[in-house]
Amino acid sequence: MSSAIKLLGHAARTVPIPAPPQPIVVADYGAGTAHNSMQPISAAITALRGRTRPEHSILVTHTDTADNDFSTMFRMLDADPQSYLHKDSATFSSAIGRSFYSQILPSNSVHLGWSSWAVVRLGRVPMPVSDHVVAAYSADDRVRAAYARQSAHDWHEFIAFRGRELCPGGRLVVLTTALGDENDFGYRPLFECVVATLTELVTDGVVTADEAANMSLPIAGRRAADFTAPFAPSGRFERLEIQHLELFDAEDPIFNAYLGDRNAGAFGTRWADFCRFTAFADLGAAIEGPPDRLTTFYDRLHAGIAARLASAPQQMRIPIAAVVLEKRRPSA
Repeated sequence: MSSAIKLLGHAARTVPIPAPPQPIVVADYGAGTAHNSMQPISAAITALRGRTRPEHSILVTHTDTADNDFSTMFRMLDADPQSYLHKDSATFSSAIGRSFYSQILPSNSVHLGWSSWAVVRLGRVPMPVSDHVVAAYSADDRVRAAYARQSAHDWHEFIAFRGRELCPGGRLVVLTTALGDENDFGYRPLFECVVATLTELVTDGVVTADEAANMSLPIAGRRAADFTAPFAPSGRFERLEIQHLELFDAEDPIFNAYLGDRNAGAFGTRWADFCRFTAFADLGAAIEGPPDRLTTFYDRLHAGIAARLASAPQQMRIPIAAVVLEKRRPSA
């Protein structure tokens, strides 16, 4: 996230800030457990503190859907040594449990916004991806079209409501998954192992064929044209303008670690752990019956992914997009 954090730091040094006692509001859209928020939010606060007195309060609002594990998030913010709460006594945290595909903060209230990875997740599953788990790799044209429509709708809604929430001159930095050449979503070896393991689990009777067919990840990447579409033809949308748009392939830190230690087993396990954290809950939602079925499914899926990746370690392509949006001032 280093390049996006630099963009966030630059935004923090340029956005207008209110006079005390009004707090500076920083919004973290799609916080999850706040694990991916520690470093960027801390960097933003450091940049803001270069412009403010130490007693000027900063309010960080972490947002996510209502079923997010906010208890874990607040425990992490309190206990993690890297938490911004341990570095700045005039910074306070709060949370909102609503989808960011609607307006969730007062109009003209947010000075600085951050969102990492969250907008890759769609607001709903348009339809099952029966021949894969990721729509981008489906052979069904209808599936890919349905996910593309939902992705376009969600991006439109996300920025429309941020345009209302940002104060004039405020900025939002978004880091998310892009689509590479030929609409390549990336992570191809990983998802091939997921599909192969699911096929094995159907054969072994761990899950039924119908359950496996209903296992779809509600995710989609976007091309540069997808990010800019709502702004055509004027270049503005809800008074927002794109100040920066960059698509690039991120490094694969897990493969880099493998090149250093040549531990294929650790390589497979690390990627399986990543998949467990990001995807297993969505896949497991299709499982019916007693809880032990779900536990068995998770364990077997993890083991299968790890073993397959360990047998032939490959570098993952990771297409990334970094977008900076600014809300124009009334006179602009």
